[in-house]
Amino acid sequence: MSDPRQRQQRLLRQAEGYLELGMYEHALASVKQLEGGDQLDGHAYYLKGEALRWLTRYRESLVELHRAAELVPEAVHVWLAMGWCYKRAGRLDLAIESLEEALAYEPGEALLHYNLACYWSLHGEKNRALEYLGTALDMDTDYLELINDEPDFDPLRNDPDFLALTRVIA
Repeated sequence: MSDPRQRQQRLLRQAEGYLELGMYEHALASVKQLEGGDQLDGHAYYLKGEALRWLTRYRESLVELHRAAELVPEAVHVWLAMGWCYKRAGRLDLAIESLEEALAYEPGEALLHYNLACYWSLHGEKNRALEYLGTALDMDTDYLELINDEPDFDPLRNDPDFLALTRVIA
C-alpha cells in the first residue's frame, strides 16, 4: 500500500493537470477521491472550487472556495475566484467584498485593484471604479491594454473622467 500522503499529493497534482487541460470533470473526480478520509486542505478545496467554477456551478464552487479561504486566508487567488463566481451569480456586492478582503493580504496586487475597478464600474460607482483603476494602472501599466476590450467598463466608456484617466496613463 502507498503512503496516504503520497496518494493525496498524486491526486492533487492530477487535479491540477486536469484543470490546466480544461478537463474539469476529471479534476473534480480526482479531488473527490480525497473526500471521506482526512479533511481536505485549503489547496484541495481550492482545486475543487476551481473545477466547479469552470463547470459554471458557481454556488457549489463558492462553498469550496470559502472553505479554502478559511484555511488559507492569505491566498489571494482564492478570493479572486470567489469574486469571479459572485459576479457571475449576480452578487456584485459580494464580489467586491471578496476582493476587498484580499486587499488586506496583498494591497500591492494590481489585479485586485483592476478587478475592483471593473466590479465598481458595473455597480455604478464611478468614483470608486476610477480610484481602483488609477491605482491598478499606477502599479502596472500593462492593464491599460485590457481596458478597450473590457466590457465591465462599458458603463464608463464615454465618461470624461474615465477617458482622461486612460489617456493620461497612455
